[in-house]
Amino acid sequence: MANRVELIFDFVSPNAYLIWWPLRDIIKRTGAELHVTPVFLGGMHRLTGNAPPMIRNADVKGKVEYDMLEMQRFIAKHELSKYRLHPQFPFNSITLQRMLVAADQDGRGVQFVESLLPAIWEEGVDVLNPETLGAAVAKAGFDARDLFARSQTDAVKQTLVTNTDDAVARGAFGIPTMFVGPKGGATEMFFGKERLGQIEDELARG
Repeated sequence: MANRVELIFDFVSPNAYLIWWPLRDIIKRTGAELHVTPVFLGGMHRLTGNAPPMIRNADVKGKVEYDMLEMQRFIAKHELSKYRLHPQFPFNSITLQRMLVAADQDGRGVQFVESLLPAIWEEGVDVLNPETLGAAVAKAGFDARDLFARSQTDAVKQTLVTNTDDAVARGAFGIPTMFVGPKGGATEMFFGKERLGQIEDELARG
């Protein structure tokens, strides 16, 4: 029974923001369970030879421009007008991802993502400044000092590495990647925000 969606996630990806709210709507409609798996996208790219679209497609005439058109269509369709490209993009997300690991260990990974995405991709909070990042985390209802301290531990660092390696081993090469299926059972992989309809169909079949 397909009743669980696992989202391979890194805050640095604009598509991680764009897919979040429509995916949450699907989760609500279907009654499925949403799980977030923090990975480091930079590490995933190194392992797979992938690259951000604007780099990967830079030499393909018209491709970057068309990708931007499709993004604007997606934003309009899902009413994501608050989205703003982060002024520091592409920023180093390693600390954020490690803090997400720590929050997920507390059973609050989904809440951490949902609380921080607007600060990053709507308000453009300075994610490289510990004070402004800490203030955003605290405003979201988390103990910023605790999460930051835990993000520096070997255990949390290794969890992020392991998550990234495991995601690649399962076929992931970028974000957003989603695995849909029963908890602990076989899953189907879907890549890209354009696969939302397929994901809902998979959940409906379950």
